[in-house]
Amino acid sequence: MSKKHRQVFNEINITRLTDIFLVLLIIMMVVAPMLDYRGLKLEFFASDTRSETTEEPKLIKLTIGADGAFTVDGAAVAPDGLDAGIKQALTQNPDGIVIEADPESYHEATTLALDAAQSAGITRIAVTEAAPPAPEPEPQPAPEPKPKSKPKAGAKKPGV
Repeated sequence: MSKKHRQVFNEINITRLTDIFLVLLIIMMVVAPMLDYRGLKLEFFASDTRSETTEEPKLIKLTIGADGAFTVDGAAVAPDGLDAGIKQALTQNPDGIVIEADPESYHEATTLALDAAQSAGITRIAVTEAAPPAPEPEPQPAPEPKPKSKPKAGAKKPGV
């Protein structure tokens, strides 16, 4: 009886694997230019352009608190009424919006504010970090009363 010995396969045939990768590469090269990367259109201005303007721009101030609460020009607004609140404030302040977000606020709240501003048709949007509240001054201890000094032995008493 003869046993057939199988030959050990010790070489890797990568021809098929290479063909698959080349096809995927070609597909990505064809599709990549067709993708539309839309994001925020940012405009940067030179610092000297601000000195040319004479009047202060009328901007909406939207504040995001640490708890996610919104205020539009000082008036509290619910998250679902943010679009209406911004549109109403836009009639009085048409130049743009400044979104001041508390450092402890969630990114979701900032994204909601950006979406609401964009849906209201605002094209000039600035996002800043809200200034932390000024620290309360520490109370100063009252100065200690000065001890009364004893008159010197040879000093005259007043009125004598």
